Amino acid sequence: MAKLAQKKADTESFEQKLWKTADKLRKNIDAAEYKHIVLGLIFLKYISDAFEELYQKLIKGEGEYAGADAEDKDEYVAENVFFVPLKARWAFIQAQGKQPNIGQIVDEAMDLIERENSKRLKGILPKVFGQQKLDSASLGGLIDLISKITLGDAQAQAQDVLGRVYEYFLGQFALNEGKNAGQFYTPESIVLLLVEMLEPYSGRIFDPCCGSGGMFVQSEKFIEAHQGCLDDISIYGQESNETTYKLCRMNLAIRGIDGSNIKWNPEGSFLNDAHKDLKADFVIANPPFNDSDWSGDLLQNDRRWQYGKPPAGNANFGWVQHFLYHLAPTGSAGFVLSNGSLSSNTSGEGDIRKTLVEADLVDCIVMLPTQLFYNTGIPACLWFMSRAKSNPLPNPLPKGEGVTSRKGEVLFIDASELGYMVNRKNRAFTDEDIAKIADTYHQWKKKPSLPEGEGSYRDIKGFCKSATLADIEKHNFVLTPGRYVGIPDEEDDGIAFEEKMEILTKELAMQMREGLALDEEIKLQLEKVSFALEVD
Repeated sequence: MAKLAQKKADTESFEQKLWKTADKLRKNIDAAEYKHIVLGLIFLKYISDAFEELYQKLIKGEGEYAGADAEDKDEYVAENVFFVPLKARWAFIQAQGKQPNIGQIVDEAMDLIERENSKRLKGILPKVFGQQKLDSASLGGLIDLISKITLGDAQAQAQDVLGRVYEYFLGQFALNEGKNAGQFYTPESIVLLLVEMLEPYSGRIFDPCCGSGGMFVQSEKFIEAHQGCLDDISIYGQESNETTYKLCRMNLAIRGIDGSNIKWNPEGSFLNDAHKDLKADFVIANPPFNDSDWSGDLLQNDRRWQYGKPPAGNANFGWVQHFLYHLAPTGSAGFVLSNGSLSSNTSGEGDIRKTLVEADLVDCIVMLPTQLFYNTGIPACLWFMSRAKSNPLPNPLPKGEGVTSRKGEVLFIDASELGYMVNRKNRAFTDEDIAKIADTYHQWKKKPSLPEGEGSYRDIKGFCKSATLADIEKHNFVLTPGRYVGIPDEEDDGIAFEEKMEILTKELAMQMREGLALDEEIKLQLEKVSFALEVD
């Protein structure tokens, strides 16, 4: 499993130091704008480093590179390396870093790179460096800062320096942007958990509100971590925010992921579905919570609403049915929704939820802890849905393990007490938390429920419960996990109540004596400076 925020101290300090220095140069520029400046430069440095490493091999002309032309673009295309023209190479840009027109120089470099690599990069690189709000001194300082790190050579790629820096910066920008961050960034804990539970080893992966592309990046990391084959998956996505779309394409490009099936249009997935005929094996998404401005009034008779017409004032069940519409006959979906989706009966939402449950499409519900998201305080949960429950096929796991049918059952997991505080405002899951949740789900999927036994699923009071559709009907089709998992039993520490009370009263008496002594000391010190403390 990919590691979370628990990184070595030297790695953490490297990323933090880089961020703090870059943030100082931001001055009065909004984080929402500044992220495109910083991440654009990081992208430029990365592709220039990778180009330079191959360029030097071609110049030497040894072995397989004998007779090669270092300025021939085809040489780089053959090695899956972006071709970088002379005036876009980092060495050239760094040399011009103190010039008053450095912003225009960087914009021209971005334009040159797009033209030379139009098939993969056309129209996606930021050209915002010549804006007056970004002074040349700050931009030059940022170039000097990024010049100190090597991002694109073989050693840096092996250590995933770029990935660490890019993801850390994305997270920090999300913290700075607050409620506006959700459109481009889903916290790593959420992405990791979704991917670990769905296990997208092969097939078509779809995210119709893909933001900066974190779901796709983590899916590829998952496959690499489990010795799978990256050629076995293909990714599809859509984004309505143009600048976020460009950020996504850059995020994929620096990792060598084909982003040609990531589409942008300003109307968005509901009004202008860019993948109308796609049937995906996996849908992984974090749609906008409780979106009231989703044009639902224009889509009243849409063919996607097979389980009920979603209310015009809330897109939650519009998204659910959009995901289902794009699922293959044996496909699975994992996505984030607000907790209100589990119990709301407003404008027919309860009827839609009931229909989804009765159709046996709901596989698992995970209650999340608060403070996981940078952009909202709205309590959230994860939904997992599957079309394979009625016709299970072998899961394409490396070990060839099959999947037991869980027809007529739903797994409820309450993870609201898991996680740790990264800072005063934000929480994250540990690797152990993610493993606990994902392993519970996988055990439930693979084997029948047993009362005990290593590796077998069992209900755990306060944490997980496998409920039947009849159980859910008794709760009027409300899917809040707490209703099913119950409250955990308090652990008996073996100490009698009388003994506990004796210890507690002794401790209280001691604290009260210490309090009285402290009061007397305060009075004494005040008297020394000619002040008397009178207590009524």
